[in-house]
Amino acid sequence: MQSDERERRAPRAEQPVDLIAAARAAQLSAAPFKEPGAIKLIAPAKVNLFLDIGERRADGYHEAVSIMHALTLRDVLHMSVAPQRAGGLDIDLACVAHGGLPPLDVPTERNIVSKAVRALARRIGRNEAEVVTVRLEKHIPSEAGLGGGSSDAAAALAGAAYMWGLASDDPRIEEVARELGADVAFFLHGGCACFDGVGDAFMHELEPMGAYAVVVKPEAGVSTAEAYRAFDVRPERIAGADRERALAARRACDVPLRNNLASASESLVPLLAEVRAWMEAQDGVDCALMSGSGSAVFAPCRSFQDASLVAAEAHARGWWARATMFGPVRAGIVPSGAGRSATAR
Repeated sequence: MQSDERERRAPRAEQPVDLIAAARAAQLSAAPFKEPGAIKLIAPAKVNLFLDIGERRADGYHEAVSIMHALTLRDVLHMSVAPQRAGGLDIDLACVAHGGLPPLDVPTERNIVSKAVRALARRIGRNEAEVVTVRLEKHIPSEAGLGGGSSDAAAALAGAAYMWGLASDDPRIEEVARELGADVAFFLHGGCACFDGVGDAFMHELEPMGAYAVVVKPEAGVSTAEAYRAFDVRPERIAGADRERALAARRACDVPLRNNLASASESLVPLLAEVRAWMEAQDGVDCALMSGSGSAVFAPCRSFQDASLVAAEAHARGWWARATMFGPVRAGIVPSGAGRSATAR
C-alpha cells in the first residue's frame, strides 16, 4: 500500500506535447461542428450491476454473465461523410477531452471509433472514395470499466449505418459490434440488459431504473488482461442463490450488486478497496461496487444531492468523480428535426 501511495504521489516525467494536435483540439473545443449533413450522437457510460466471470474457455476467453445499466454520463460524437476524388475510405478523427480528463493519446487508426467504421464498411462491402469526419468529445474516463470506448464504437456504428443508408436493425451492425468487443453490443441496446457467452450475447432486457448514482475513479487504471490473469490465479465464485436472483430479475432495481472480478482488480490496485470502503461510509450510500475490471467504483444514491456531495468530497481527495443517473439511454443519434438532410445542433 505504501509503495502504491508513493507511485501515486510521485511527480510524473513530462511528456512531449504535439502542439499542432493541441491547437486543433482547442479550436475544435470552442467551435461548433458545422460539416454539411452532420449528425450528432451520444455514447453513454455503463456500469455492471452484476458481473459473474466463469471458467476460462479453450479460446482464452471467459464465460460471463453480465447485467449492464446505462448512465446519463456520456461522450458526444459528431459525424459527417463526404466524397473525395480518389482512394478508398479515409477517417478524420479528432478527440477533445473535457472535465479534467487527460487527452486521449491514441492514433486515429488504432482508435476503436475508426476500427468500428472500417469494420462496418468491410462487412457491407462499401468501397466508395469518401472521408468520414468524426469529432469525439470525451467525458467518460478510460481504463475505468465504464465502457467509454465501447460506447463510442457503438455510436460510430450507428452513425455510419445511418449515413450509409442502412436500417437501424440491420443484423450486420450488431455482428460487427460483437466482433469489436463484449460491451459494444450492449450499447446498441442500452438501458439495462443481461448478456451471457463472454458477456456479448444478448439474453433479455430489464426495466431500467431512474435512481441517482455517483461514480468515482482514482488516477490509477487497471489492465483488463492483468485483472483476468489475477482472477485465474485465485478465482472467486458468486453464490448460486445470487446468480439465480440476478438471472430471474426483470427490473434493474431487483439485481443483486455483485462483481467477482473486483477482488482481482483490488489485489492489483489496493487503492480501489480504499475507494470502495470510503464510498460505502458516505451519507446517502448503502453499497458501492467496482464496475467491470475497474478502476471506477459506483454507488446508487438516495438523492441527487447525496450523489453530488459524495462527488465533491471525492474531488477534494484528488479523484475524478461525477454525480449521474441510471437511465434508459443507448448509443445513437440525437434527433435533429425532420429528415436525413437535417444538420444536428
